[in-house]
Amino acid sequence: QVQLVESGGGLVQPGGSLRLSCAASGFTFSSSAMSWYRQAPGKERELVAFMTSSGTTTTYADSVKGRFTISRDNVKNTVYLQMNSLQPEATAVYYCSTGRNGRGYWGQGTQVTVSS
Repeated sequence: QVQLVESGGGLVQPGGSLRLSCAASGFTFSSSAMSWYRQAPGKERELVAFMTSSGTTTTYADSVKGRFTISRDNVKNTVYLQMNSLQPEATAVYYCSTGRNGRGYWGQGTQVTVSS
């Protein structure tokens, strides 16, 4: 049973930081590329960050480059998204997913709200 469980979301002030976690189980995590997506109300789903299985290659959406960092721990079977200098437009539900094209497995999502 493949399972992805996101956590770490919440309410944060503009300029603040947050770290999301995605705990994976039920598959060989160390062989799987991982991605973070987000979905804001009224907006299209957006690929935020991607990381290869080894962690040697990463890509980011232009909107988050320099502020977000994806990382993974293949011992803990967890992928992370460190979010710094958060702005209100980052408000969305954030999801982790296997692979890079959105056709893999998905977690339940975690809400991130950036507001004063």
